[in-house]
Amino acid sequence: MNIPFELHVALRYLVAKRKQASISVSSFISVLGVSVGVTAVIIALALMTGLQTELRDRVLGANPHIYVWKQGGIGADYRPELEKLKRVPHVVGAAPEVLGQGLVSASTVDAPIQVKGIDSVLELEVTDIRRAILTGSLDALQPRNEDDRDGILLGKDLAAKLGVEVGDSVQIMSAHLVLSPGGRIPRFRRLRVAGTFSLGLFELDTTFGFVSLDVAKRLFDKPEAEMVQLRVDDIYAAPAVAATIRDTLGAEYITEDWANMNRSLFSALWLERLAISLAIGLIVVVAALNIVASLILLVMEKHRDIAILKTMGASAKSVTAIFMVEGVIIGLLGTAIGGIAGSAIATIVDRFELIPVPPDVYMVSHMPLTVVPLDVLLVITMALVICFVATIYPSRQAARLDPAQALRYE
Repeated sequence: MNIPFELHVALRYLVAKRKQASISVSSFISVLGVSVGVTAVIIALALMTGLQTELRDRVLGANPHIYVWKQGGIGADYRPELEKLKRVPHVVGAAPEVLGQGLVSASTVDAPIQVKGIDSVLELEVTDIRRAILTGSLDALQPRNEDDRDGILLGKDLAAKLGVEVGDSVQIMSAHLVLSPGGRIPRFRRLRVAGTFSLGLFELDTTFGFVSLDVAKRLFDKPEAEMVQLRVDDIYAAPAVAATIRDTLGAEYITEDWANMNRSLFSALWLERLAISLAIGLIVVVAALNIVASLILLVMEKHRDIAILKTMGASAKSVTAIFMVEGVIIGLLGTAIGGIAGSAIATIVDRFELIPVPPDVYMVSHMPLTVVPLDVLLVITMALVICFVATIYPSRQAARLDPAQALRYE
């Protein structure tokens, strides 16, 4: 098979003879450097992408995409408002909510609690609460008979802290004060543990409890639902949908979308992703410097061969192409090995959950890694560009070599 003259010479130079083993070792180190750099960048990007995706999915699974408040109140009958909001384009679910804080007690253990009052049927349209239930059920929030207490779903970590299981009773003390003959006192209510859940977020699993909407109204002395939760068919359309609600239904509607509520969290993750990528990306630049050193060494070792090639009619362009091709081959080998290794390592680590992390710090039990093909392609492209740029200087130096000077003392 006929191959270009420049490629043939480059391949011969890349695999040096035994007496020129230093050139071969230098080429191997250059390939290894590019491989390690590309592998590190791909793993870093997979790590940050996986963490962002996991946190986003958990946040959106536990919370609605949009919260809607109405000045003047939603009204005791919230269904007309739900129907009106469901007619907004992209809205696929709506449910009322009452939110309040209190103190939950069981035996001698007390803990702060965030109580969320829900419509157990409509809540399924806006959050993944049914999938999060570990024991019990949503239906158990309602009393089973006239003598039964209302139920409450507790986060698994909160239930473990209180030492309660399904069927046990807990007492909720509301921060809302009521007037009594002895003065203003907190409102108390004893509830039955209807089940436990795990939404995958440490903050929610340790502090949250779900009760029926009517129980929450009585507990916090609220005559109507405070807000409406919405779910949309495209999470990235949530900011636009939130703006549309205010524009089309009136200025009395106040909205807040998931992106705005979690702006600081995802902004920090994005900046961390950028910083880590730039820092580890310097490894690729260092590897490119290895290529420069390798080619300069090759030019020094092969100055006699270059002079002979030029006296035989090889043009400066051909000599330049020889060393550029060799540098590109090193870059191709390094990026190919690094791309495959990085993708494989990230996939294996994620599949077998090999990196456990404290959930109270990172909100996940293991470090998730997600390999995005576009990220891999971008890293490989940038690595190849850097490797190509690294070949320019030594290749030009080789092309400028004067045959007479190179052969004078040979």
